[in-house]
Amino acid sequence: MTRTLIVGSGFVGRAVATRLAATGDRPVLASRRPPAVPAGPREPLDWVPLDWVPLDWVPLDAADAEACARTVDRVRPDRLVLVHGPSDVTWCEADPARAAALHTAAAANLTAAAPGLRTVLVSTDNVFDGTSPHNDESTPTAPANAYGRAKLRAEHVVRAAPDTTVLRVSLVYGWEPPESGKWLNFFASCAHRLRAGDTVEAPDDQWTTPVLVDDVAAVTAAALTAGTPPLLHLGGPDRISRAAWAQAVADGLGVPRNRVRPVPRAAGRYASRPANTCLTSDRLDTLLAAHGLRVRGVAEGVRTLLEAAP
Repeated sequence: MTRTLIVGSGFVGRAVATRLAATGDRPVLASRRPPAVPAGPREPLDWVPLDWVPLDWVPLDAADAEACARTVDRVRPDRLVLVHGPSDVTWCEADPARAAALHTAAAANLTAAAPGLRTVLVSTDNVFDGTSPHNDESTPTAPANAYGRAKLRAEHVVRAAPDTTVLRVSLVYGWEPPESGKWLNFFASCAHRLRAGDTVEAPDDQWTTPVLVDDVAAVTAAALTAGTPPLLHLGGPDRISRAAWAQAVADGLGVPRNRVRPVPRAAGRYASRPANTCLTSDRLDTLLAAHGLRVRGVAEGVRTLLEAAP
C-alpha cells in the first residue's frame, strides 16, 4: 500500500488526506497539533488515529531538521505533500522574517530528509503582484506581500530537488465549522455570517479564481503521479470579485443581496492581498484529462456546498 506523508494538517491537508484514503492510499498527516484537537493536548501525543476518517497523524515541527528526519524514518513514506504554513496573510505581514524562515526551513528539511521522493508543494497565487488579471505558469513572479515572498522561497527550495512539482492554487473554499473563527475560508465565513443574519463586507475590486477544496485535493493527488510538470497552476474557471462571490452565496442561501456590502479592497483586511489573485494554466487540462477530473465553477461549487450544508 502506498503511503503519503502530508506535512500540514489544516483545511487543505485534511482534504488531500481524505482524498488519498478514499483511493486506497495510506496517508499520514504531520503537524505540531493533531487536527482533531482544537487546543493543545494536556499530554504529549505520539501517533493518533483520527476517528473521522481512516487517517493517522504524527507530531512534527517541520522547522526542526532532526524531527523531520526522524518522522520520515518512522513513517517511511512513498510520497510527500507539503501544505505547511503559516498561511495567514495578515500574520505573515506582521512578521515577514519569521514567515519566510518557517516556510523555507520546512521545505528544506523535508526534501533533505526524503531525497528523491516524489514531492508536491502546494503554493499560492500570492507569488504574483496582482497587476495582471491572468497569471499562467510563464508569468514572472513578483510577490506583493510577505506570504507570497515566503512561499516563493519555499518553491525555490522544492524545485531544486529531484522529482518535484510546485502546485500553485488560487483561493480555496469549502465548509469549516463556525468555531474555526479567523481561520474560516471566505466561502464558509460568508455563509455562516449570512445564515446568522449578519451583513458581510467584501471588496468589489479584488478578483480571484476560487477552487473548491475537494477539487484541490483531487488535483493534488493526481499531481503525485510521475510525469506531472514541475510547475502547475490550479485556478477555478470563474474570475470573480469577492463581493460578487459573497452575493452568489447569499443567492444560494435565499437571503437578500443587500446583506452583502461591497467595499474597496484598501478599506479592510484585504489591503495586503493582490488586486488579482487569478490563476490560469496551459498545462492543467492534460493532467485533468489523464485522471478524469474537472474543476468546478463558483455557481456549481456553492450549490454543492449548500446542498450538503452542516
